[in-house]
Amino acid sequence: MNQTDKPHQQASTLWSSRMAFILAAAGSAVGLGNIWKFPYITGENGGGAFVLVYLACIALIGIPVLIAETMIGRRGGRSPIGTMRHLTASEGTSRGWRAIGWNGVIASFLVLSFYSVIGGWSLVYIGKTAFGAFTGVDADAVGGQFGALLASPVQLLIWHSVFMAIVIFIVGRGIRGGLEKAVKLLMPILFVLLIVMVIYAMTTAGFSEGVNFLFSPDFSKLTTAGVLTALGHAAFTLSIGIGVLMAYGSYLPPNVNIAQTAISIAILDVAVALLAGLAIFPLVFANALEPGSGPGLIFVTLPLAFGQMPGGIFFGTLFFALLLVAAVTSAISMLEPVVEWLEEHKGANRFKSALFGGLAIWFIGIGTVLSFNIWDDVHPLSFIAAFEGQTVFDLLDFLVSNLMMPLGGLAIALFAGWAMQRARLPEDIGLQGAVYDGFMFVLRYVTPAGIAVVFLYNLI
Repeated sequence: MNQTDKPHQQASTLWSSRMAFILAAAGSAVGLGNIWKFPYITGENGGGAFVLVYLACIALIGIPVLIAETMIGRRGGRSPIGTMRHLTASEGTSRGWRAIGWNGVIASFLVLSFYSVIGGWSLVYIGKTAFGAFTGVDADAVGGQFGALLASPVQLLIWHSVFMAIVIFIVGRGIRGGLEKAVKLLMPILFVLLIVMVIYAMTTAGFSEGVNFLFSPDFSKLTTAGVLTALGHAAFTLSIGIGVLMAYGSYLPPNVNIAQTAISIAILDVAVALLAGLAIFPLVFANALEPGSGPGLIFVTLPLAFGQMPGGIFFGTLFFALLLVAAVTSAISMLEPVVEWLEEHKGANRFKSALFGGLAIWFIGIGTVLSFNIWDDVHPLSFIAAFEGQTVFDLLDFLVSNLMMPLGGLAIALFAGWAMQRARLPEDIGLQGAVYDGFMFVLRYVTPAGIAVVFLYNLI
C-alpha cells in the first residue's frame, strides 16, 4: 500500500473542530479579492446593483461548488491528486476525472507564485504609511511611489521573499500547529481591524454617500459586462476550483455538516467584502476621489486619502496590516495542496514539503517580479493576437483565472452532480428531502451553466 492509498486518520491531521475548518476555509476565501478586488470592481460597475447580482451569484454558483469540493475532499481524505485517484476507482468513473486533482494542485501553485508578489506590496505599504510617506503629498507623488516600487526588481524580490517565508513557516508547522493556530489568531484580528476601519469611516463626511453607493441599487449603471464580472468574481472568490477546499476538506472530521459549514464560510466571505466596501468608499467620497479607479484603488487612491485625513498615518497603517492578514490567510491555503501532495507522493516530512514547495513557487514568482520592470516589454505569446502585449504575469493570471479556475469549478460541479454515486451524497453533504433535491438541481444545471458563461466570456 503506497502513500496515496492512505486517507488522513490521525487526530493531529484533522481540524480540531468545525469552527477551525470554517476559519481556515474562510481565511482562504478572504484575501486580496475581498479587500482589493471587490471594492474596485464594485466601483467600476456602479455599486449597489452590482452587489445584489454578486450576492445572487454567490448563492447559485459559489456555495454549490464550495459544498461539492469540500465533500469530495472529505470523502477522498487525501491530497487533491490522491483524492481524485481514489474516488475515480471507488466510484467506478472514468480516469479522466483525475485531471481535477492535477488542475487544482497546479493552479494553486501558479496562483501563489504571483499572489505572493502582490502580498509583498502590503508589507511595503505598512512601512510607507507608518512612516508618513503619503502625508500631505499629491496624487502624482502617490502614484509615483507605487510606480517606483514596481520599477524596482530588488524591492519586489525582497518583499516577495519575506511574504513567502511567512507562508512556508506557517504551513510547515502542520495542520493544528500551523494552519489552525494561524487562522484562529489571524481571522479574529482581521475582523477587528475591519470593524475599527468601518467605525472610523462612520466618522467621515462620506459615510452616508458610501453606504448609498454600496447598498442602493441603480440598475441603469449595471451592464452585461458588469453582470458577468459579478458572476466570475462570485465563482472564484471562495477559492473554488484550485484544490484548496479539496485539501482542507480532506482534514475535515466526518461528523461535520458540510452544507451548514459551507454557508457559514460564504457568509463570512461576503461579510468581509461588504465591510471592506464600507471602510473604503466613505474615505474615497470624503476626499472627492474616484470609486471606479480600478486596481489602483488600494495602492494609489486610498494612500492619497490617508495622507489627507486626520489620523491617516494610524488608520492607513491599520488598513494595510488588514490587507496583509487577508493575503496571508489565503496564501497558506494555496500552499497546502502542494505540500499535501509532496507528503503523499514523495514521502517528505511536513516542513521539508513546505520548504521545497514554497521555494519552487518563490522561484516561479520571480517571473512576476520581473514582469513589472526588466521584463515589462517581454511578451512570450505576442505571436498570438489574443495575447499580444501580455507579460509573464499577465499570462499566468489569464491561465489561472480564465482557464484553470473556471474549468476546475465546472469539472467539480459535473463530477459531484453527475458522476458520483448518489446513494451517499445526502448524508455526505448534510441535506435531505426537497432541500437536497433543489441543491442537486442547482449543482447539476444552474452552476455549470453559469461557470460556462463566464468561461466563454473570458475567452472572447
